[in-house]
Amino acid sequence: MQIKYHSLKKIVIFLFKLINLCLGEVGSAMKINTISMIVNGMPYKFTVGTNFGDVKPNETLLDTLRERLGLTGAKKSCNEGACGCCTVNIDGEAVASCMTLTVSCDGKSVTTIEGLADPKTGALDPVQEAFVDEQAFQCGYCTPGIIMSSRALLNKNPHPTHDEIADGLSGNYCRCISQYHVFSAVEKVAGIKEENTSNE
Repeated sequence: MQIKYHSLKKIVIFLFKLINLCLGEVGSAMKINTISMIVNGMPYKFTVGTNFGDVKPNETLLDTLRERLGLTGAKKSCNEGACGCCTVNIDGEAVASCMTLTVSCDGKSVTTIEGLADPKTGALDPVQEAFVDEQAFQCGYCTPGIIMSSRALLNKNPHPTHDEIADGLSGNYCRCISQYHVFSAVEKVAGIKEENTSNE
């Protein structure tokens, strides 16, 4: 019997989440009384436990951001780490926040789409500007996640090739099929678009 790729992927993701919850971080979380993290440059401290108001050991970062901190830019969609709508950056790495337990973020720095703009001037991040200029979105639901993945990619590799951009955004899914404009936006920030235009 053949198993379709997407079905197999869902099974693997489910097992990964189950292992995380049951064997790894939940067990260690029971020993942690409080956790501290930086979110968009602001320090936060949470009590871990099962009492009212506590961060539960199995609470995801996505729920903490949306329900506790009111940062709704990261979207809840597949809740399986497959679509990329919930992507945030943790210590510079693009991470699916629906698959990340809040307790695992102790001592880490989290950046969401709300934290990309310059905190003093309010100026948009160059990636955000490029997405606007290139109209790299339609309904916009997946856009925050794609921008966060793009920012993480460009932080590591300021001048990625087209294939490297494709690889860096492979975890993000756009139902509106706006990926052509997304490539244009990221290539603009990377300087690739200008190079191609000057060579024509």
